Amino acid sequence: MSDTLFTRGDFSRKILEILDNVEYRRVESGEDMEEVERLRYKAYRAHGALSLAPEGLLDDVDFDSHAYIFGLYYYGELVSTIRIHYVTPEHRISRSGEAFPEAMDELLDAGLTLIDPARFAADPEFTADMPWVPYLTLRPAIVAAAYFRADRVIQSVRPPHAAFYKRVFYADTIVPGRLAESYGVDVTLMATNVIEVGRKLLTRYPFFISSASEQRMMFSRNPNDTLPPLTIIPTARFVPPGELGTDLPL
Repeated sequence: MSDTLFTRGDFSRKILEILDNVEYRRVESGEDMEEVERLRYKAYRAHGALSLAPEGLLDDVDFDSHAYIFGLYYYGELVSTIRIHYVTPEHRISRSGEAFPEAMDELLDAGLTLIDPARFAADPEFTADMPWVPYLTLRPAIVAAAYFRADRVIQSVRPPHAAFYKRVFYADTIVPGRLAESYGVDVTLMATNVIEVGRKLLTRYPFFISSASEQRMMFSRNPNDTLPPLTIIPTARFVPPGELGTDLPL
């Protein structure tokens, strides 16, 4: 298959090459949760951000039925982790909902469904030389938006990081930076309207593209399905160009 569509700039091409050595694992076992907790501690401590987890590095939301925790592995080594939460008008539990209850309720009262990534943590020993880690760690949020046909991807971020989410994810600011009691620091609430910008996002950053099979492996909890596989291989390289428009609810 031609890679013409998938090489818009050296950066995207490089990340597509890196995908060949990357895998995701959905964290389900207690042993894996302990590994995630250790990585969160290592990352938060390195960045002086342990105050962001005043109730501990694992919380009740980690075990919610709409929460999905992933580890990102590079050459078999765990380099980062993230929790993805699927938030609906009927199921409103999320980290952003704790920090911005009024704004989140307004979105949900309008009937929107949301993907809320949280608990981003990356091993500081790797990230200095791997600028692609944030992109691929956040990739499951875009995969989730496609799988659940969500309306928005939410970002609760420190104000200095807002420019990154605006540039990469075309995120709009919903609530400007303010002190969020659940975090103990200033936080900005942002959101990507994937219905409006999904095609542009996938065209600019084709490593966010995923196949229907990858989406199911990441997020299906259908009891008729098999157990989630140990390894989930990113499929951005293998999605035919003609299927680009079906990856997000455009």
